[in-house]
Amino acid sequence: MDKDTTEPSPAQTRQARLDEDYARRRDQALAMGGAEKLARRKAAGVLDARERVDYLCDAGSFLESGLFSTSANPADRERSPADGKIAGFGRIQGRDAAIVANDFTVMGASSGATNGRKIGHMKRVATQRGMPLVFLGESSGARMPDHMGSRGMGTLLGNDGAQYQRLREIPWASATLGLSYGSSSWYSVMSDFHVMRKGAVLAVSSSLLASLAIREEVDPQELGGWRLHAETTGFADLVVDTDEEALDAIKRFLDYLPSHHNEAPPTRAVPAGSGRGMPNILECLPASRTQVYDVRKIIRTVVDEDSFFELKARFGKVGVTGLARLGGKTIGVIANNPLVKGGALDVDACEKITSFLVLCDSFNIPLIFLVDTPGFVIGTEAERRRAPGKIMNFMNALSLVTVPKLSVVLRKSYGQAYLNMGGGRNSDEMAAWPTAEISFMDPQFAVKVVHGLEPSDEGFEARLAEMNRGNEVWDIASIHAVQSVIRPQDTRDYLLRMLEVHELRLTRGVGQHLMRAWPTSF
Repeated sequence: MDKDTTEPSPAQTRQARLDEDYARRRDQALAMGGAEKLARRKAAGVLDARERVDYLCDAGSFLESGLFSTSANPADRERSPADGKIAGFGRIQGRDAAIVANDFTVMGASSGATNGRKIGHMKRVATQRGMPLVFLGESSGARMPDHMGSRGMGTLLGNDGAQYQRLREIPWASATLGLSYGSSSWYSVMSDFHVMRKGAVLAVSSSLLASLAIREEVDPQELGGWRLHAETTGFADLVVDTDEEALDAIKRFLDYLPSHHNEAPPTRAVPAGSGRGMPNILECLPASRTQVYDVRKIIRTVVDEDSFFELKARFGKVGVTGLARLGGKTIGVIANNPLVKGGALDVDACEKITSFLVLCDSFNIPLIFLVDTPGFVIGTEAERRRAPGKIMNFMNALSLVTVPKLSVVLRKSYGQAYLNMGGGRNSDEMAAWPTAEISFMDPQFAVKVVHGLEPSDEGFEARLAEMNRGNEVWDIASIHAVQSVIRPQDTRDYLLRMLEVHELRLTRGVGQHLMRAWPTSF
């Protein structure tokens, strides 16, 4: 049989050349910073940028934008595949999202003109089309040769007036997964959710530059490590050990939120066993009004099984904030934790709760308050830390919330904190357990202030009985300032029904978003 000796047509030859050139360029872009750098990361147990994207996105769903982009500086084109930032669109648990992943193997993922355009494109498309935006941070900061001098500043900086604008039309989630300086840090602290991997660093600039500025050695972890941001600044919502755990946390966070601010959060199936601890929930609350306990036990008993996702657990620990589900629907939980400072709210807790109010209101998440607080932490240190301003920020944010607010007083609710935690008309429905006590201040303190008596003084007990008169929940319920007194074991059912009653029917679950421009990380 004769061999087919047909020569390829000119079009086939041209196609083959185009395919060969395309494959070469694509391979060069996908090679990132080279085999040696990638091998070092693998040996250190750290994912590279493309592995992070693959892990985050549903299999086969990522469509890259700017694969063939390079540095705008001709001298750097051959060594800047994708210009150090991988961007594109993928599905995360079935929903579309825009993603920017810094590739530290390429010029330290430094910021340049080309990759700045890529980020801007992701932000615009995500905002206009209503999908979450994810930043995976690891960057050396600005690309110095490109930025130096007035021409560099005028060319690269300030060309996008909305670069750092947040109007909360879409959820932003970020992870700090290595050394993260400059704009990589900016996007992290502007996000609605920020997770840090242990060992990572988030700061304005590197420890080297900080050392030069202050003329003393600066430890990177002290400058911007996870302990600082989890416990002192509150910038880290969650701390994890590995890249994979960080990416899983982003998936979980986004699963509670809508894709954009004009839709209600997704509803999930109610897990088996939800509410099984309700008959014995009173066991979580000590009989003595002064005995401490961990309110998170009560939260986990009330909400759907294994659905409580706590945010900023290491910061402002006297307040507990987190997302959860109740009857399959996303809720935000704000609670006082008597395990810390007896439940008295401090400045950090005020900042933490205010930030959480803004998050929930911006994305149509109803709020549940579980109240047990003797008031606010007072004293010289509190005043120096601007406690009055923080308390009023909290109060102002609460008054601007337009999603449903349900408040349940478990035990104590005293003073101004009564209002901040949803008392009065600051929640749509206020309920209380029979164990609740509501007054202007702790009765023992009132005896001291009014009568100057100590517990050991004669007449103290008689005066204390006077101050205690009228504190019981039945007194405030009699004037309808508490709308319901509920048995502890009925709390879950009560909240489920009240969420139905206060559903935003007229707007299909969407609030007014009066805090859409509230500053992040204030």
